[in-house]
Amino acid sequence: MITNFYVDGFNLFYGCLKGTPYKWLDLDALSRRLAPTHQIHRIRYFTAKVSARPDDPDGPNKQDFYLRALSTIPHLTIHLGRFQRKKTRMRLAYPPVVGPTTVEVIKTEEKGSDVNLATYLLADAFREDRQVAIVISNDADLAEPIRLVCHEVGLRVGVVNPHRIRGRSLDLQAAAPTFFREIRETVLATCQFPEKLEDSRGEIRRPTTW
Repeated sequence: MITNFYVDGFNLFYGCLKGTPYKWLDLDALSRRLAPTHQIHRIRYFTAKVSARPDDPDGPNKQDFYLRALSTIPHLTIHLGRFQRKKTRMRLAYPPVVGPTTVEVIKTEEKGSDVNLATYLLADAFREDRQVAIVISNDADLAEPIRLVCHEVGLRVGVVNPHRIRGRSLDLQAAAPTFFREIRETVLATCQFPEKLEDSRGEIRRPTTW
């Protein structure tokens, strides 16, 4: 079966990679482990460029190394959204009896990645670009496009959820995908890039403090 993967990069990261030694993840190897009998036609990776933070000033460089590593996969394309930062006033979870009940915070939101993923999922379905789509995400906003592709277009869609059972979206399961799977830690461990790769810009090394 000809299969496309649609990877929600930040959902994957925060679902099963953050705080682990498996961030140097080879998405081609992962796709082949998740769908060993399928012909992997495309991998679409959706993310946004991060900015330096006081607790992670080297974050943009580490992300750039990873995006370069991903770009060595011939059938993988990277689709970039953007981050939006704004000041906003929010209510305190435990406001004092006397004094202000709100505080001004800097709110960072990733914009565009979920819309981009849904758009390509639907566009590829209408173009008959593949027989099966596999979405790696836990984003409830993808429930409706998955339902449409399954039940209106009539193509098979699987969901691979990177989150633990308690954190999984019930809306995604309610969309009734053709199959629903999880990502095990043993699979992540065996699907890592080599410590060193090369591209047209030169050597790519796994970040040492990622």
